[in-house]
Amino acid sequence: MTQALFYLMPPTGENTALSDLYQLACRLSQRAFIDQQQVYIHCQDKNVAFEIDELLWQFDPSAFVPHNLKGEGPTTGSPVEIGFDRLGPNKSRQLLINLADQVPPFAVNFGQIFDFVANDDQHKVIARERYRQYRGLGIELTTQNLATHPLNLV
Repeated sequence: MTQALFYLMPPTGENTALSDLYQLACRLSQRAFIDQQQVYIHCQDKNVAFEIDELLWQFDPSAFVPHNLKGEGPTTGSPVEIGFDRLGPNKSRQLLINLADQVPPFAVNFGQIFDFVANDDQHKVIARERYRQYRGLGIELTTQNLATHPLNLV
């Protein structure tokens, strides 16, 4: 059964909410790569996909996370693939990191999903709708409040 974990982002400045969320997505991708999991990062659109691609090059100078945008890179794919279309990854992967406003139609093809609730009212409303969509698909749901239970990804 597919499991989805919603990370509730801690309070931040208004302009840093999405930036912190994208940084966390990169850190989670790095951890999954270290754990030898194949990851698909699903983005809202092409601009976000390019932003995540750049962040993965820059976010941690001491660690490289092999990644590519969907349709680029080796034919067998990198451990981390970034896309934004409704078709999903080019090959089977264990972990979906969803950065889109909607649940992608291929979400049930993953064993684990990471999703996020940014700490602002507009994004909370959108995240609640995704939560309902996941539940409607029969996906097991849990949450982790990062303000009270921060991640230790070292």
